[in-house]
Amino acid sequence: MQEEDFTEHTGRPSKTKQKEAMHELRDLGAELVELSVGQLKRINLPEHILSAVRDCQRITAHGARRRQIQYLGKLLRNEDDAPIRAGLAMLRGESAAENARFHRLERLRTRLLEDEQVLSEIASTWPAVDLQHLRQLRRNALKEKEQNKPPKNFRALFQVLRDLEEGKVSVADDDAMDEFDDE
Repeated sequence: MQEEDFTEHTGRPSKTKQKEAMHELRDLGAELVELSVGQLKRINLPEHILSAVRDCQRITAHGARRRQIQYLGKLLRNEDDAPIRAGLAMLRGESAAENARFHRLERLRTRLLEDEQVLSEIASTWPAVDLQHLRQLRRNALKEKEQNKPPKNFRALFQVLRDLEEGKVSVADDDAMDEFDDE
């Protein structure tokens, strides 16, 4: 007696695999709904996906929210989800490149606190940098450390360096930098 082969070789995934893929996309959509607006902007979502996510964030009724997440999963079927997953991994700190960048900025901040001559290196890398503001943050961070105060300026220094590297700070961006100034 011969055994029958019940598998079909049609070249497409089985119904089970298709459902698993749809559930993964729905879960991806649910994960996007839990993010803040700033985090969503960093992922660089297509406009219609971002709009659906923002709509879902506004919905409070449980059933309606579940349906909106289902709809979001449906929208994600027509999109390449690899960049979205990579963006989420970056936000979670799972990206090796993001971790390396973070550590490089931490080392730069530490070198700056140890030696003011690092400012010239920063100025050559980012010509639009406000050196006076960086000097002030450095002075205040050293004073905080000396007086055992919370590291407000220490963190602000890192934020400014991160913004410089991301290209968010320009010559006319003084108002954004003022929020870090010590009274």
